[in-house]
Amino acid sequence: MKPIRKYEIQIFKLNTGLHDFEFLLDDKFFELFDNDLVRKGNLTANISLNKSETMIQTVFHIKGSVELECDRSLDLFDFPIDLERPFIYKLGNEYEELSDEVVVIPRDTQQLNVASIMFEFIGLEIPMKKLHPRFQQDEDDENEDEVLMIYSSEEENDEKNEDQKNEESIDPRWASLKKLKNKE
Repeated sequence: MKPIRKYEIQIFKLNTGLHDFEFLLDDKFFELFDNDLVRKGNLTANISLNKSETMIQTVFHIKGSVELECDRSLDLFDFPIDLERPFIYKLGNEYEELSDEVVVIPRDTQQLNVASIMFEFIGLEIPMKKLHPRFQQDEDDENEDEVLMIYSSEEENDEKNEDQKNEESIDPRWASLKKLKNKE
């Protein structure tokens, strides 16, 4: 990723408390990343930042659309994105990732570059199978049919297999004893 100052937040100058930031994520933003996942888009990122003595709590709200290529027809289409994700920066001695949502940063950090985090959040919203909206209804119908067919055939096969196993596994000597037991 190429460094860009446009997506930096100067945290050293901020007072403790709540602060709001807004960034425009357009085609130039996606050009910063060497990734074929998303090349174009038009989104707005609103970041609510709450600074305290020990941590910085942020909430990213990203809304807009990105241009994707359909896996079936290779046509380009706009995919809507509307997400809200929390992210926490804890102040510590050295940089360390504690989880997907929590990062420890050195206490003397001057600014936060939020470009990569926003790109990751957008990437997580992109479906594995990218289908143009005109194919989406067909795909949903196919998936419903497949699920019903798999469910019904497995259930019938399982019952038949259990009956056959029960009949085959009973020793003929035990079968005659069961008949005597059932007569009583």
